[in-house]
Amino acid sequence: MKLKNVIFIAVFISFLGKSFAQNDSIPVGEELQFDKAVKSKSFEANPFDANAPAKAAFYSAVLPGLGQAYNKSYWKIPLVYIAIGTPMYFYIDNNNQYNRYRDAFKSRLAGFENDEFFGILSEDDLVEAQKLFRENRDLSLLITILAYVLNIVDANVEAHLNQFNISEDLSMRPSQINNFSTGQQAFGLSLKLKLN
Repeated sequence: MKLKNVIFIAVFISFLGKSFAQNDSIPVGEELQFDKAVKSKSFEANPFDANAPAKAAFYSAVLPGLGQAYNKSYWKIPLVYIAIGTPMYFYIDNNNQYNRYRDAFKSRLAGFENDEFFGILSEDDLVEAQKLFRENRDLSLLITILAYVLNIVDANVEAHLNQFNISEDLSMRPSQINNFSTGQQAFGLSLKLKLN
């Protein structure tokens, strides 16, 4: 083993030993008061419902935005419709343009010279325009499907996150610890729970 790995393992074990060895003893009378305070304190967490994420995802799959309404995130509903509606608009527009150029190209192949692009675009230009609008149409459809799937994922994830306790009584803050074995300072996180 390399020397760095051995030092890291030794420091880690000494840190663990120090953290387990610290015993902030509470006098016997105060332990009883602490237990009463913990038992009397009612923690207000959202009740756990295992079906909530599945319901939210199902509702969003049936009608985009309905899962967000189920999660009571009403402000997200317009964003969902903008995210799905904008690429859908471009899909329809690019499809209409593609059909225009395709119809003009077909009429030229049939021998007619009365299309709207006659004298402006050659047959090669019509083919290139069809390719461009077909690619844009397909890309718009892909973005629409992606926005629809993200709508479902968002509703599912938010329903999962709504079940976590985010009470003000919980806090996690960075802390600085002096490591006595190496003489250096270490950084970590401390989790605190207020009972009153």
